[in-house]
Order: sequence, then structure tokens, then C-alpha cells
Amino acid sequence: MRYALLMHASADDARTRAIDHSPFLAGLIARADADEALLADAEALPVSKRLRVERRRVALEVALGDLAGRLDLTEVTKQLTHFADASLDTAIRSAITERTPGAPPLGFAALALGKQGSFELNYSSDIDPILIYDPATLPCRPREEPGDAAVRIARRVLELLQTRDADGYVLRVDLRLRPSPEVTPLAVPVDAAIAYYESQALPWERAAFIRARAAAGDVALGQRFLDTIRPFIWRRSLDFGAVGEILDITRRIRDHHAQGQSFGPGYDLKRGRGGIREIEFFAQIHQLIHGGRDPALRAPATRDALAALAAAGRIPEADAAALAEAYTLLRTIEHRVQMIDDRQTHALPSGTALDRVARLHGLADGGALLDLLRPHVARVAATFDQLAPTTRGELPHDAVALAERLHDAGFVDGAAVAARIGDWRERRYPALRSPAAQSALEAVLPELVGALAIAPVPDAAVERLDRVIERLPSAINFFRLLEAQPALTALVARVLSHAPTLAEEMTRRTDLLDGLIDASALDRVGSVDELARTMRRVEAGADYQTLLDHVRRVVGEQRFALGVQLVAAAADPLQVAADYSRVAEAALCVLAEATVAEFARAHGRVPGSELLILALGRFGGGALTHASDLDLIFLFTGDFLAESDGAKPLGATLYYNRLAQRVAAALSVATAAGPLYKVDTRLRPSGTQGPLAVTLESFARYQRESAWTWEHMALTRARPVFGSTDARAALDAVIADVLTGGRTERDIVADARTMRADMAAHKPPQGPLDAKLLPGGLVDLEFTTHVVQLVTRSGFSPDLGEALDRLIAAGRVPATLRDAHDLLTRLLVTARLVAPDAAEPSAEATRSLIAQALKLPDWAAVLASFAAVREEVARCWQELVDG
Repeated sequence: MRYALLMHASADDARTRAIDHSPFLAGLIARADADEALLADAEALPVSKRLRVERRRVALEVALGDLAGRLDLTEVTKQLTHFADASLDTAIRSAITERTPGAPPLGFAALALGKQGSFELNYSSDIDPILIYDPATLPCRPREEPGDAAVRIARRVLELLQTRDADGYVLRVDLRLRPSPEVTPLAVPVDAAIAYYESQALPWERAAFIRARAAAGDVALGQRFLDTIRPFIWRRSLDFGAVGEILDITRRIRDHHAQGQSFGPGYDLKRGRGGIREIEFFAQIHQLIHGGRDPALRAPATRDALAALAAAGRIPEADAAALAEAYTLLRTIEHRVQMIDDRQTHALPSGTALDRVARLHGLADGGALLDLLRPHVARVAATFDQLAPTTRGELPHDAVALAERLHDAGFVDGAAVAARIGDWRERRYPALRSPAAQSALEAVLPELVGALAIAPVPDAAVERLDRVIERLPSAINFFRLLEAQPALTALVARVLSHAPTLAEEMTRRTDLLDGLIDASALDRVGSVDELARTMRRVEAGADYQTLLDHVRRVVGEQRFALGVQLVAAAADPLQVAADYSRVAEAALCVLAEATVAEFARAHGRVPGSELLILALGRFGGGALTHASDLDLIFLFTGDFLAESDGAKPLGATLYYNRLAQRVAAALSVATAAGPLYKVDTRLRPSGTQGPLAVTLESFARYQRESAWTWEHMALTRARPVFGSTDARAALDAVIADVLTGGRTERDIVADARTMRADMAAHKPPQGPLDAKLLPGGLVDLEFTTHVVQLVTRSGFSPDLGEALDRLIAAGRVPATLRDAHDLLTRLLVTARLVAPDAAEPSAEATRSLIAQALKLPDWAAVLASFAAVREEVARCWQELVDG
């Protein structure tokens, strides 16, 4: 047998330990003779089977040599790496030969990174190659594109090496270290790879290439590639940004999951605090800093690098010796863990499994193994801490310490929040890939986390911030703005805690925060005319599309600011509802006048005629919520038989119907600047079956002769919002005439009773906070008010609150309904933003916000008052319909 030379006293002991404590090695020993016989005629074996049998042989020889002390760590890892190189090369050559028999194995190379690159593979390691190809020299089949051939070769290489069959596997292969693995093919064209590393690569990729070498396939191609990108790896001078990148690498070493960080059973020998990776990073950071000027420091292997750094005076000799000793022990024990079951694990087991690892190593039990490792782990951790200390005020980069800090700060699940921050620091999102973005993140992170920690719902705020960052094109300006404005940071934390709708808007437009920089953002919005002037303020000569985008941006900023006022408890929801309406009216006026002008360029104008727009519902009543649609009716004055005077004339009816469609689209269609409003035109005469725009005379005739009770109820909140002063006055006169009696007599109470029952059957409440649709909610209050108005022909005002005041003053309805209106409206406006599903918020802080908005002391008072006013509204409605 090939391991016969090991058969002496130490070898016997090693073999016994292997059989007693390693099921994997015991199995290899049992089949060793059969494998030896197979390899005696290796050339007769298929490539796949031969590689797997050879892998078993190498695994057994290396393990027994290691356990017997005949092979030191350097020789163990070297033999494992040589086998990996040879297997990878065989797989590449075989894949090429299978596809193009007789072709030379050119144009396809494997670059070994990580431990394979430095001849330090562990016992059950995967390999992390980068596969590159040269389209000019890669063997291809007739009419086959080189890129397709390269991918097929790469897939066959993976199949030969890592597919498990009755003979096991050869190597696990991980290709995720290639450039942009989420979008690139398995094999990357050499020129594209060069371009990536010269322009886009991240700091950790510099560290990865310290140990890179051309290992298999067309080695000359691989070496040319490495020679070309050498300046990317080894930089002769370091600017501030580069130093920041390197320091970031040192911090990111401790951005791991909490499990396995602390020493003891379960400790991760590779990733844990004071583990293998910290030794590797300690060496690599110093190499990146100094290796650009001193080629002697570019040693790929970790212990060689430590020795070179000490010899050059870059690190203390004592540190180099201690780290090298710890590295040797940690790697050796890592091999013991992996020898048990041939698993790619780095964590110490617990209980009897830990005893098994210890005895495989020749120790009495798990306790003895921990005692052996403990001082080395502590020394590594302390040395690494000196390299990357946590600066004052900076959040820890160690996951355990960070989770503890976050929990102490007020987060319920500190570990989950630490994981989110770890994702940001690991550049999981495109907005965080650049060094500038990472610098901006670290600068604002302490202040931001502090604000989130004392926010009303801190854990939810972090989750929503994560979604914002995930969708940002760039996070630099976002973080820099928050860094410069601590008060704004606290406000953003409050928004993220309470208002998912506003958080979503921030995701689409982080520039919305710009409008919150000064205190005026929490003031009331201006008048309709003032808002309209702002919306018209575009550069001279700007086209129609530019105006559409500008209006959307202004409206977005104003609505966002109003939403923030609600969340910040800086304004009464009744006031905010009126402000939402003024913003919408200004936008409608500006967009309608611009659309009229744009339409006239092609079709002229209809002489003696103009467009009129009537607002109804909450828009007519001047009390919109953040989520309200705009209920509109389009009308026009003049003779419907007239014709426009433009180059492309249209009859008046067609003209205004097309114009109305354009205005509706201007208000509702999303542009590059985002969405605006949903427009509902179903309240027009004859509903969806009728034309979009009708003459004022036709509208008046319909309302007087044909409209249903529900249409007259809707008319009680109608308000002209676009048109000349004279046209609006004429429309107001029509509405007043209809409401005060110029209409067909109907049984208003009976009609309303039927309509309300149908609505209750077909449109149930969304949840327990649905202030609109629950029995005794705003719909019942509106029905009560409008029925009384129509029956008594009095108390008319589009503003529901003002209408109630008039009816109360006239003794038509009880005074309690005004208080009910105010509470229900405040609840509706607030809940549309902080509880859009109408469910009771689980967070106590959000409940307190709603209570404050309703001018009540606590949540119990909210529920009690809500129930009481609904009971009063329901009573009034029932008394009305019962007669």
C-alpha cells in the first residue's frame, strides 16, 4: 500500500485513532486495497471515476501522515493543493477533449484564489477558482460562439469534479469569486475580466488576489491575465480613499453571525473571534498597505507573509511568531474536525463529538482540546484588535458586540438588526458598493442607529430603512444629508417607524428629504395660487413633459411633507386634509391649463367655449387624505355644435372629450418623476356609459330631470376647481338651483336607505379602524348629512364640517355630529398613513401617535371615543331612515 511507509509505532497509533474516531477515515482504510488495485491500471478508468479514487487515496495518505506527525501543516496543505490543481487541470483538459477531440487545451484557464492559490487548502475544502477564456484561442465546434463553448466547458468541469456518485466526489467548486457573479457567465472573457478589475472591483477582491495564481488549463493565459492586473492588486502609493478601503476590510472581518464567535463548544475555528480568518486578514492588510512598494512582502501563504512582514519590520516579530503558531494549531484542529465525516465545517462540535475530535488529535477529551486552543485564540483576538480598534463613537464591527450594543440601546432583536447592518457593511445592495458610499454609511451610522433606537418602533424602522437602501441607486447623498442634519435623522426615524407609505416614497425619491431640512417644512402649505406659482416655475422654453415632471416633483414633496407633519404630530389632521386638497387643486389647475394650451397648438380653441372641471367627494369638500383619489366631472360651456379653429379642427363635443382625456392623463399617468393622483370620473352624467365631457347645459338638464338621489347627494360636495370666474359662477348657480329644489322629486330617505344597505353588502370595512365604512363611520355621517340637506333644502356647503355647522345652527341635526365628524376625519386621515390596512397597530408608539392626533390621552380613550361617536352617528342615521 502507498501508506506502508507509515506503518511504525506512531503510524499504528494514528491508524487506530482514525478507525476509532473517524467514520470517514475508517471507511477509506477498509477500501484502501481495492482502490490501490483500481489505480494500478488507472488509464483504463473513466476520468470521473479515476479522479474520485485518487481523491480517496490522497485523503487517506494525508490524514494518516498528519495524524502520525510525519507530515507537517505545510506538507499537508501542499499535497492537498497539488491534488486539487491536478484534478482541475485534468477536468479542463477532459472537457475540451470531449467536445473537440485532438484540440490543444488552450484558451481556457483556471485561476486559483484563496487557500488553493497559496497552497494552503484544508482537508475538506472547496476551491474558489475564477475561470477565464480567450475567444481567439479557445477550441470551438463549427459555428459555435466562443462564449457558449466556454460555458459548456465550465459546466462539464463542475460536473466532473463535484457531482456525487457511488464513488463520492472530487472537489466542491465555488465560482462566486468571479467578477459580478450574479450577472456574468461561469467562464469570463479575459478582456472583460481585465476591464472589471481595472475599473469596478471592490476592496475585498484586492485581498483575494494576493493569493491568486494560474493553476490549471492554459496556465500561460492565466499568468498573462495576472500580470496585467498586478497594478490593481499592488499599488505603489495609497491615497486616503485606498487607506479607507483597507481599513474597511479589517472591520468587515468581524461582520459575522453571532453564532461561532465566542470561544467554547461551537466555536468557529475559521470565522470566530481570534480565529484563522483574523490571522489571514492581519497578514493581508499589511501586505496591501506595504506590498506595493516592497515585492518581498507579496508572499501568498499566510505564515510566509507573517515572516516576511516581521523581517521587513512591518509587524513585531513576537506577533508574527505568535500568529504563525496559532495558525498552525488552528488549521490542524480544523483538519481534525473535517476528518471525522469529510464535511466542510470549521466549527468545533459539542459534547461527545468534541471528545471525538480531541481523541483523534491524541488528547484525552474535549476539555483538553479547548485548553490547548484557548490561549492562542485570545492572543490572535488581542493582536487583531490592535489593528482594527473600534474608534470612539463608532459601532462595533464584531457581530456579537454589535448585537449587544443594539439590544442595550433599545432594539428588541439586537442580533437581527446587527445582521441588517452587517448586510450594509458587506455591500449587499448596489447603492453601497462604492467606497464613497461605505464611508458615508460609517459616518452617519452611529447617529442614525441612535435615532432609530429611540424611535417609536425601532426594529420596524430598521426593516423599512433596509428596504429604502435596497432600492436606492446611490446611498451617498442620502447618508451625507442625514449626517449633516441630526434633527432630520430623528424625523426620518419617526417616519420609518410609523408610516410605511412615506417610507416607500422615500425609496423612490430620497430627494424628498431635501424639503425637510429647515423648520418651514412643518408649516402649512401656501394658498392654491401660491402653490400653483411654484408648480409653474420651470425654465423658460421648457416643454410640456418637463412641466408634468416638475409638477409631480413639487406635489410629491408637498404631500411627503404633509405626511411627515402627521407623523411628527406637528399639525392637526383636519388642517393636513385641507392642505392635501389645496396641493391637489393647484396641481389640477396648472396641469389643466398647460394641457389646454398644448391641445390648442394642434386643434385651436372652440370660440365662445371653455373647459370646466368640477370636484366632488373629499376633493370637493377640501378634505383629502394621503391616499385619496380625485373625483372629477369634466364640462364645457358654449355650443356643442361649434368647431375648433386650429389646423386640425374638431367638433366641440369630440374636442372636449379628447381634451378631458388628456387632462385626466396629465393628472394620473406616472412619468419619470413618479405618480400623481388616481382620477375617478364615474360620477359624471350617465356614469361610465356616458361621454367623459358634456356641456354645462346638458349637465344642468341631467341633474334637474334625470339624476338619481345618490347623484344629488354627491352634488352636495361639488365644487368648481377649474374654469374662468364667470364659468364657475354659472356652474355654482346650476348646483345651487338643483340642490334647493330644481330637481325631480324622489323619495330621498328610501333611496338613501337602499343605497346604504347595498354599500354595506358590497363594500365591507377593511378593519377595526376603518373610520369610513364601519357602521356609524363617515359614510353613515355623510349619508345622514346629505339626506337632511336634500330633504330640508338647507345647510349646503361642500365642506362637510361647515355643512354640519349650518344644520346644527338650524336645529336640523344634533350638535354631537360635529364632534363625531372631527374625530372620524382625524382618524381617517391619520390611519390612511400609519395604519393603511385599518388594523389596530401593534406598536404602542403608533397607538400613542393616533391618540395624539385625535386629541385623546391614550389608546383606550381612542377605542372608547371611536365606539361612542359611531354609536351616536348610527343612532342619528337610524332615526332618520326610520322616520
